[in-house]
This record gives sequence, structure tokens and C-alpha cells, in this order.
Amino acid sequence: MSRTDYFNDPDAPEAQRIVPAVTAFVLNDHDEVLLERRSDNGRWAMPGGVQEIGESIAEAAVREVEEETGIRVRVTGMVGIYSDPGHVIAFSDGEVRQEFSITLRAQPQGGTLRASSESFEVRWTPRSELDALDIAPTTRLRLDRGFKNDPAPYIG
Repeated sequence: MSRTDYFNDPDAPEAQRIVPAVTAFVLNDHDEVLLERRSDNGRWAMPGGVQEIGESIAEAAVREVEEETGIRVRVTGMVGIYSDPGHVIAFSDGEVRQEFSITLRAQPQGGTLRASSESFEVRWTPRSELDALDIAPTTRLRLDRGFKNDPAPYIG
């Protein structure tokens, strides 16, 4: 299934629902962030996905990171909550969502870096290389806030 992200686009389709989702801002000991090149849109992003019934948002982050990248993580905090109604995500099956995503901070605890069916490739990326990658504007905001390491999470 493919997806198209719209950000403050007057031609975006109307959202039908809001689904709780999570992304993980994972830094290693070299201050490199864990990124994946998504198989649904080809862009670079932090690993994450939809919260499932029976799990907390932190458990969802841990599960998604390991499923998508092979890396086990421990959640250590929150970067922010992102719910801008101007960010609409349209899926090839016809579903259209308004964004509602929580970005959590996490530290790697082990595992082996590998791609999955949801990612073409995964890698540890230094901040200096982010400008050269195809990253959605909404993802770039989260990455920049993650690197800023503000004491209070962003809420917007």
C-alpha cells in the first residue's frame, strides 16, 4: 500500500479519521539518528506506526522500531505530539487520515540493523547528512526538535 502526505495543501483530500500513531527518535552513542527509507513512499523517516489494541504508545514504539529496523530500543522520553490538521495522509486503499502522532525518544539496546517489508533500507544517519535525504517536511520538524532536545515536549 502506498501513501501520500499533504501538508497545508489546499488540494489535499478531506480526512476521514484520526488514528493514534508513534514514531521513535532513536540516537546511538555517535549522535546518529535511526532512519528508514519507507517502502510506501520512498522517503526517509523515523521508524514508527499505528498503536494496536492492548499496547501502550511506548510499547507500540518499541515494537515498530524492532519490526522495521531490527533494533531493540528503550523509550526514554518524548519529543512531541503532532496533530496538525493541515497534515493529511492519503493511502492507496482510499483511507485518508489527519495526522495524530507522538514522537518518543529512545535509546538502542541491541539487535541487528536490517530492512523489512516496510523499508527499502535502514541506517544510522548523522545530522549533517539530513539535508541530502528526501524527508517529508513534517518528519524534518520532528527530527529538528529531537536534536534540539528541549526539556519540554512540543505540543501542536
